[in-house]
Amino acid sequence: MANKKVDVAIVGVGWVGGILAAELTKAGLTVVGLERGHDRGTPQWQDDHDELRYAIRYEMFQNTANETWSFRHNLNETALPIRQLGAWLPGTGIGGAGVHWNGQTWRFHPRDFTIKTSTIDRYGASMIPANMTIQDWGITYDELEPYYDKFEYMAGIAGKAGNLRGQQIAGGNVFEGPRSRQFPVAPPPDTPLMALFRRATKSLGYHPFTGPTANLPVGYTNPDGIARAQCTYCGYCERFGCEVEAKADPTVTVLPVAHKTGKFKVINYANAFAIKNDGKNAQSILYYDSMGRVQEQPADIIVLGAFVFNNVRLLLNSKLGTPYDPTTGTGVVGRNYAYQTGGGGASGWFENEEFKRYMGAGALAAAIDDYNADNFDHSGLGFIGGGSISVGQSGARPIQSLTVPPGLPSFGSQWKAAVQKYYRRVVQVGFQGESPAYKQHYMDLDPNYRDKFGNPLLRITFDWQPNERAMIAFAGNKTLQIMQAMIPGAQVAKGGPLTPTAPGTISGGPGSLPAHFDTTAYQSTHNTGGAIMGADPATSVVNSYLQMWDTHNLFVVGACNFPQNAGFNPTGTVGALAYRAAEGILKYRKNGGALV
Repeated sequence: MANKKVDVAIVGVGWVGGILAAELTKAGLTVVGLERGHDRGTPQWQDDHDELRYAIRYEMFQNTANETWSFRHNLNETALPIRQLGAWLPGTGIGGAGVHWNGQTWRFHPRDFTIKTSTIDRYGASMIPANMTIQDWGITYDELEPYYDKFEYMAGIAGKAGNLRGQQIAGGNVFEGPRSRQFPVAPPPDTPLMALFRRATKSLGYHPFTGPTANLPVGYTNPDGIARAQCTYCGYCERFGCEVEAKADPTVTVLPVAHKTGKFKVINYANAFAIKNDGKNAQSILYYDSMGRVQEQPADIIVLGAFVFNNVRLLLNSKLGTPYDPTTGTGVVGRNYAYQTGGGGASGWFENEEFKRYMGAGALAAAIDDYNADNFDHSGLGFIGGGSISVGQSGARPIQSLTVPPGLPSFGSQWKAAVQKYYRRVVQVGFQGESPAYKQHYMDLDPNYRDKFGNPLLRITFDWQPNERAMIAFAGNKTLQIMQAMIPGAQVAKGGPLTPTAPGTISGGPGSLPAHFDTTAYQSTHNTGGAIMGADPATSVVNSYLQMWDTHNLFVVGACNFPQNAGFNPTGTVGALAYRAAEGILKYRKNGGALV
């Protein structure tokens, strides 16, 4: 059954779908958004700090009983389905992952967009491992900067510029690319923990700053007239919706703007499974409704704005674009899957200081960028890339935040006493690293396993590589040094008995990754690639406006566009790309053809 044809139909009503719906309806276009989940909003989150329901039992996330992914480490393994959520947590429902994110809103570094060219220019081509397929984005930081700016002002991002029109400003991130103007909201004040991190890193010669946050420290009204309240520092951000609308999410920023135009319609419980096309043009979206019936949504322009896995799977199921072949390195759809490289952090348990860890916000953090991207000399280190180092005042929830120093029991009366003592005394310094692309890392359709509708599952092939192992070992030493500066004289735990007279205990040192990537333990929802952007149709799916090279009325937008992943959270860059795509769609609507 076919619905009424509209100007634009969008798969997914998260940040991408919400931004596009707002921008396109303001321009007068009729837009339909297809969302596989249900409607939701602020009233649902009020007084609902149910950690077990949302953070442990994954109320807001994709149900793997209905649809999952298969996974293998290399081409010689047989992929098996992931039966329960673990390594990543894709959202389901209006607002998508933009409802349950923590609010960290970074801009990628200028070098990140020219990673291959910049690496070769500084170190030579031999610095890049033979099987690594990193590539330039086909767009520069300077070209994307106006769209970053637009996203930040819409969302009310709080922070302090470290590079304002080329002038470095102390107290901000002096390594960032130049900003055209200051953040729309001033950064939140330091907590005692953030101040301690700032003093320690300064003493080591680093450049600390407050991490950019989508959790408002004060009330803010954005350019569309959307007013939001300030954060209450309840600590229930990541994996939760915000009860006071202090955290920017699509349901309280862009979706109200789209709905106000009267030109936007959402179809809930619409599970898109294919894009009907004639090989040159996309014609409609085929989807299952809440009863499992096949429905059709025709449109002049179609946008895939869902999560990485779902965008790539839709392209493959629809036979749009050439599937990637890892044996030859040819083809584009599914190419350059990448993740986020975690590990290399350090923990410290104080004996004489306490912190109000139960208070905080998802992105309330102090950070340094000295070891991110190519901000330091990699000569002789045995790896390329880096990551951000930070300490967060994110709110330590009582189920997930119970750690005790090494050497103490993991259960029983001694453990209970240690939990009571150290709950307010433990601090983590974290490292979040880049994930380069490799020839053997990709996504395709699984030949053996299918979802409940009979469609092939998406198969992911990925594992840790020597470059990332060397990077994590390096990062572990740096975070240990920072923790030692935060707790001078602390003992470094070696598995033996603790020293009661020491000012604290530290766990850290050279970081390491598991023997193989583990899908069972949560690490990051920052999956990227598979529908990457670029300047060459032979190595990318979309151009710099996120328009498919060979299907001009189809736009594919999201972290799937990243040719590899940087050392930052992806949301700010996804938002910038969405605004770039909105501009491209309006240009295409007016003139047609390929955008340049």
